[in-house]
Amino acid sequence: MKIHIQLTRYAVVGLASNALGYLLYLFITTLGMGHKTAMTLLYIVGVLQTFFFNKRWSFNHNGATHTALIRYIIAYAFGYVLNLVTLVVLVDHWGLPHQWVQGVMIFVLAGMLFLLQRYWVFASKPERAGVGEKA
Repeated sequence: MKIHIQLTRYAVVGLASNALGYLLYLFITTLGMGHKTAMTLLYIVGVLQTFFFNKRWSFNHNGATHTALIRYIIAYAFGYVLNLVTLVVLVDHWGLPHQWVQGVMIFVLAGMLFLLQRYWVFASKPERAGVGEKA
């Protein structure tokens, strides 16, 4: 599948998921939940929810679900750590507003995770031209 189609589909899944997730983030932090706890909770829910949409629709991946899910979780675990470190540094230490930091991180992580999904999590096995053919 061409990259622009994958990117468009990935963006649709991501926009819907992140819009809902960000609104929930703002809501539960307004109710008193800490920003890191809220991000953690919504991150877990978002990862599980988007895996199936991205696997089937965004990347049209027909490979092993188990392998793809493990890679997906690893990719998102890396994204989670990056997000958490960013919140700790920019919010807890520098005093920037968590709403803005988390809003920006959505886009940073989206780009990074698209590339990881396209080239690692849901990568197609390269076709080996000429295998079995005699010269």
